[in-house]
Amino acid sequence: MPLSVKCSLLVSTYNRPDALAIVLESIRRQTRVPDEVVIADDGSRDDTRELIDACRKSFPCPLIHVWQEDAGFRKCIIWNKALERVAGEYIVQIDGDCVLSPRFVEDHQIFARKGWFTCGSRVLLTKEATEKLLAGGQENFPVLSAFSRGVRNRTNALRIPFLARFFRERYHARKPYIARGCNMSFWKKDLIAVNGYNEKICGWGSEDAELEVRLMKYGVRRQTLKFAGVQFHLFHNDFDRSNELKNIETLKDVLAKPDFWTPEGIVKSPHPPAQI
Repeated sequence: MPLSVKCSLLVSTYNRPDALAIVLESIRRQTRVPDEVVIADDGSRDDTRELIDACRKSFPCPLIHVWQEDAGFRKCIIWNKALERVAGEYIVQIDGDCVLSPRFVEDHQIFARKGWFTCGSRVLLTKEATEKLLAGGQENFPVLSAFSRGVRNRTNALRIPFLARFFRERYHARKPYIARGCNMSFWKKDLIAVNGYNEKICGWGSEDAELEVRLMKYGVRRQTLKFAGVQFHLFHNDFDRSNELKNIETLKDVLAKPDFWTPEGIVKSPHPPAQI
């Protein structure tokens, strides 16, 4: 895909401004800075807003903050609200605790193809490495690599473009869903066509896989970004998984049906518009 295509970076966050500050610094340092950054905020306190306001003054692209009231884990709802604000033709999506390697956005754009969406992977950092990184702050931003101390799965930290091209249609090709919402990219028109995220899914789990399945039912093909689009996931304690089984049942229901449209998405309607 030409780098001239307008690209939006969508970032989710919730009450972790120290992590978001490091992530925003990694966005500043991209070889291809996105045309805008849209932060999907699931009800953070004022310190997150204050951080975003402070960063906005010198940020290299528009920094848009989309906030909703804190009423529990409602990630799908805030994703959809943020999607309505996105101006780019192509959307790269990450979480607000994923530090980007310098060529992250560039890789997603280079590998983007019409009729495809992209699923990337993540590099896990240990608790100790995360604490050290956060303590250093934006002023002491490090260069992270496969050789950095505290990297748990080093293979995911390797950037080897020719291998990335080889594996993009081969890696986990037969698995029904592999998406990680912290590292995905799509054409905006495809997300709109399937009505965005399914807001029936609340709490942790399955929202990315459910979207992936509906995109494929719509006819969008999946490619994997392995050995490119590298990101480093900061350590955090496990989320509350009390809704996990219910969300898995929603995913199974979608797998069993031919429908690509969710009635509980951006548009609250049981059927897609006539033009889709």
